[in-house]
Amino acid sequence: MSYLIKGVKWCSPVSQMGKVTGSLFKAHTLKNILGINEQQLKISRASSQLSSEKANSYNYVIVGAGSAGCVLANRLTEDPLSTVLLLEAGPKDTLLGSKRLMWKIHMPAALTYNLCDEKYNWYYHTTSQKHMDNRVMYWPRGRVWGGSSSLNAMVYIRGHAEDYNRWSREGATGWDYEHCLPYFKKAQTHELGPNQYRGGNGPLHVSRGKTNHPLHQAFLEATQQAGYPFTDDMNGFQQEGFGWMDMTIHQGQRWSTASAYLRPAISRPNLSVAEKTLVTKILFQGTKCIGVEYVKNGQTKKVFANKEVILSGGAINSPQLLMLSGIGNADDLKKLGIPVVCHLPGVGQNLQDHLEVYVQQKCTKPITLYSAQKPLNMMRIGLEWLWKFTGQGATAHLESGGFIRSEPGVPHPDIQFHFLPSQVIDHGRVASTMEAYQVHVGPMRSTSVGWLKLKSTNPNDHPIIEPNYLSTERDIWEFRQCVKLTREIFAQKALEKFCGPEIQPGSHVQSDKEIDAFIRQKADSAYHPSCTCKMGQPSDSTAVVDPQTKVIGVQNLRVVDASIMPSVVSGNLNAPTIMIAEKAADIIKGLPSLQEKNVPVYKPENLESQR
Repeated sequence: MSYLIKGVKWCSPVSQMGKVTGSLFKAHTLKNILGINEQQLKISRASSQLSSEKANSYNYVIVGAGSAGCVLANRLTEDPLSTVLLLEAGPKDTLLGSKRLMWKIHMPAALTYNLCDEKYNWYYHTTSQKHMDNRVMYWPRGRVWGGSSSLNAMVYIRGHAEDYNRWSREGATGWDYEHCLPYFKKAQTHELGPNQYRGGNGPLHVSRGKTNHPLHQAFLEATQQAGYPFTDDMNGFQQEGFGWMDMTIHQGQRWSTASAYLRPAISRPNLSVAEKTLVTKILFQGTKCIGVEYVKNGQTKKVFANKEVILSGGAINSPQLLMLSGIGNADDLKKLGIPVVCHLPGVGQNLQDHLEVYVQQKCTKPITLYSAQKPLNMMRIGLEWLWKFTGQGATAHLESGGFIRSEPGVPHPDIQFHFLPSQVIDHGRVASTMEAYQVHVGPMRSTSVGWLKLKSTNPNDHPIIEPNYLSTERDIWEFRQCVKLTREIFAQKALEKFCGPEIQPGSHVQSDKEIDAFIRQKADSAYHPSCTCKMGQPSDSTAVVDPQTKVIGVQNLRVVDASIMPSVVSGNLNAPTIMIAEKAADIIKGLPSLQEKNVPVYKPENLESQR
């Protein structure tokens, strides 16, 4: 019987039920196992992503290895426990580790090469300027290690003490002169040694001109004959007057922030630097900044910051990146389809710059730099510099200059002069044509204010830049004064023996109307864009960062560069930008601000006269 049972395929309802139950049990178990595996897979993936993010994570990610970014990279990695990644869109400033092979950057006299070369330069252009005969203005900006400190004319000017006191009144509390001066000094080693105003132990070497050119001497003598004082340090007690310029040149070489700050820190194990890396987006979780997205070698990648992302791209790139990432005027962002992370209408607004014009005089003696620009002489000058970093290649030749007030009642200088024993045409893109000398002259606190906005959502598209030059009557009047006061200096006895006919504006330009027309046709940017991510109080709807340099309305994001100036300073911007980064580094580290109280600053005896 049992044999038969074994042999016959007989299915009772009970056994059928057991089979179904077994199958269901097996299926359920399998599903559970698969579910567990799937869950484990998800956990494993997440864990692997987290460890990958950790491996691809730093305490700080700094965007831009320019005048501010190099300072921050150095100062933040002084703490061996702080890891920093510095990202730069442009290339290194050396070739095979050599400065000589990159002489166009490091030879001071070669500065116009890179002002006109897209390789190291963002090569921006403004909109047509309606108050300047619809001219499109050229704005070079550094895109290389050192940023614009690798392209600029190496003039070291801090601005006036009252610029910083004004910042404090404008909402940048803790940024008055007594809190900024110590950071100018901390950055600097001046070749004349330290004093109450100068630093003696910083990475940024500052020197005076060595050529002792007769035209510089004659110009300074002429300014005194015109009734202006001589100042022995326009970055010290007395800005007002004329004297010898400080320059960021050391041992005959351009001393950019890449040389001063980045190279000394590059070997630190906690500093990583990537060049030719374009940051395209800031990454957020809600309003918390967690990292950035960038493109390198055609590949899009992400990197994470477990403390902060710091934007140091400058007055154009920093607001552009904020807007591309959803921080800016919500209406403008929505029109481009950019998801809004934080409505900050001040981003890209408040754009300020310095305009200048060249007043040029023909020189009756063959002592200008005209002959130095002939091919054989250029070769000789270049070879001497390549051999021992000396000679005419070792200076930018802007060795004298000064600051004056445009009229009675102006409390501190609002016009700046740079003197050059040569002729410059179209940013140096056109060769000099004769023996001539010139001053670059322009107002320092113009009332015209502009803006910049995104052209598109493509990070490679330059933004729309609208400086709105000469849009106020005050600015037009100040420029008239610049021309009239320069002509008065050039007419003094000290320059008589060198003084040929006026090349520019030219003797035919005399009336206010003619001078105004000349300014519209010939004034150009002095390359000082600033103020587009204005520092101020969180209650100020136009402010972008607070006095701690933190972007208002989001977490773990700062901007540290010339864009955070509340208003433009009375002078060149490189020294103030380095100071901003030095001061911000202490803020980021949680250190109390340095302070020097009651440092004396010159004030005119009375404001009833212009000089």
